[in-house]
Amino acid sequence: MFMHVFTYRLKCLLRDYQSIFWTLLFPLIMATFFNMAFSNLNSAEAFNPINVAVVNNEEYLQDGSFKTALEKASTGDGRLFNLSVVSAEEADQMLRDNIIDGYIIAGRPIKLVVSKSGLNQNIIKSFIDNYIHTVSVFGTILSKAPGKLQDLLNDINNRVNYVKEVSTTSAEPDNIILYFYSLIAMSCFYGGFLGMREVSDIQANISPVAARINTAPVHKLKTYLYSSAASIIIHLAEMYILLAYLIFILKVDFGSKTAYVLLTTFIGSIAGFSFGAFISALVKKSEGLKVGIIISVTMLCCFLAGMMNQDMKYVISKNAPVLSYLNPVNLLTDAFYSLYYYDTYTRFFTNIVMLAAFIAVFCSGTYLIIRRRKYASL
Repeated sequence: MFMHVFTYRLKCLLRDYQSIFWTLLFPLIMATFFNMAFSNLNSAEAFNPINVAVVNNEEYLQDGSFKTALEKASTGDGRLFNLSVVSAEEADQMLRDNIIDGYIIAGRPIKLVVSKSGLNQNIIKSFIDNYIHTVSVFGTILSKAPGKLQDLLNDINNRVNYVKEVSTTSAEPDNIILYFYSLIAMSCFYGGFLGMREVSDIQANISPVAARINTAPVHKLKTYLYSSAASIIIHLAEMYILLAYLIFILKVDFGSKTAYVLLTTFIGSIAGFSFGAFISALVKKSEGLKVGIIISVTMLCCFLAGMMNQDMKYVISKNAPVLSYLNPVNLLTDAFYSLYYYDTYTRFFTNIVMLAAFIAVFCSGTYLIIRRRKYASL
């Protein structure tokens, strides 16, 4: 009996092109658009040396210390500036043509000429201010203790950094990865359309197909379980196709924990399916209303999980942390993120356990509702 119901249900679902579109093709299209929109976001965050010029006047040529400081800041792979030494007229023209962000005029005091304010201009000004402050400190110390010149030079050349940067992970920071993780979570919960249909198809007051199923000599709960197995198989296949597309075509980095990524996707698919089934059992109105509720709740959860604005996830986590744990989409997104970013599994398993609790609630609620539903006549 299981194979009979399972096989025919599988054929029926594969011919439901509308469901196939929303659970498979739509996420693939969204992933493609995400990749097109965010592909250059990480590179845009990288620091590029600032284009700056210095006027080649008499003061600059005579100020050896300032000249050396600028040259050191403009050499090497980690340089701060791309420095041009030009005349005052050339510097003005380069600034008007937006070739440089500003130019420096050596002297007493050192001047910075810019045409607008911005991050690069602030960095140039900070460099000049830091140089002026260092020179002032040197002058003050030497005026009080001239014999300490060599010790002072040794201290400057052997500066000790008392702050050490320690990373909690071996993963590289990625500004766009959260968007793709939330997309996978959304796709998992779009499996709720399949769960909704399975419950609707055993409610005799919803459709003629459900009425015929209720008159069949098979227990309603068994029919539901057999049919659900077919729906879950289809949705899992769709989710793994989406994962393959993200990994091999769009080159989205999921880290090295492949088995856990597949497990998380499996649990997410079950959570999405059970969510849709619970909504379908709870709401006794038309199928259109059920679809509207599933889409509305899913998209709201996606928004709070950072799909539309990744900062929203951190705003919720900081100001209303309880919502982070009451949002199953956020739990699923965070599970993927934990696998990518953290070397330990504490946060990952916390998310998985809470997702499992949601699944238990959805499945228990669905069972308690549909097992008591009776019909006076069919």
